[in-house]
Amino acid sequence: MSHHLKHGTIMGGVVVTPDLDAALADYQGRLGLDLVETGPLAADLAASWGCPESAGAPYAMLRPQSGAHCFIRLVEQADHPDFKPTRTYGWAAYELTVKDVFGWPDRLEGSGFRVIGPPKEIAGLPYFIPMQVLGRGDEMIYLNEVAMDTPSSDLPRAMSLTDHIFIVILAASDRMASVDWYRHALRLDEGDSYTLEYSMINAAFGLPAGTQTVITMVQNERLPILEIDDYPPEATVRPAHAGMLPPGNALVTLAVESFDDLDVEFLTEPVLRHGDLYMGNMAATVRGPSGELIELIETGLS
Repeated sequence: MSHHLKHGTIMGGVVVTPDLDAALADYQGRLGLDLVETGPLAADLAASWGCPESAGAPYAMLRPQSGAHCFIRLVEQADHPDFKPTRTYGWAAYELTVKDVFGWPDRLEGSGFRVIGPPKEIAGLPYFIPMQVLGRGDEMIYLNEVAMDTPSSDLPRAMSLTDHIFIVILAASDRMASVDWYRHALRLDEGDSYTLEYSMINAAFGLPAGTQTVITMVQNERLPILEIDDYPPEATVRPAHAGMLPPGNALVTLAVESFDDLDVEFLTEPVLRHGDLYMGNMAATVRGPSGELIELIETGLS
């Protein structure tokens, strides 16, 4: 496997899509993820996410062929007319570690993925070569080929053509307040900060070329977990259908060692959950400072 569970490990991400069958053709047929299960979204699970109106929605779960314990869950839901990617607070993107990033534009030709950032090296960030795509639900997926570890973190090399999520990107209403929350509430570590020309943000807000954005990493020792981004003052709260999952990149699942060590308020009481993702562990969901949904699974692993 290309990653091992410890406190803070990304165990999955939820994507909202308007057409589950079409999304499966993209994630399974083009990205090459393995289908694990399908069916209606369980009512108790939807309620635990604070999204009871999403109960019964068509749902599928996939994992990388590497066997890494990280799952992408697709939930079918009508688009929200006011949602625009990279314009609102919350989960902005999932970064997947991949092989042969320069071959991905051709592999995705004719799929539901729209390439909005072709593969390119980023000045000042030699550690990976990123590529950005939007899916059918306007979810943002980064396909990153790792080149080297950073001075403060170990970046995973892909063990299959498309491998697991290794960083989740948060569009923050207050970057440093979010960093402090993840440090104190979830017992994670503040990593390095970088200042760079962030083309996705600049394009989304019509900012002049050369506009700089500050991003801060959050990790557990050398395990990277979150990238927390400063967003311009024009950013807004993410619109969502009442009682339903937020559009796009909807929810992130993290492993935690023990609920007793956290300073959080669960949306509903933790419950024991089974299946490939949960493995008979307790799980519960919290809402972060930018409105993001974070499902926590108590693995007992530090």
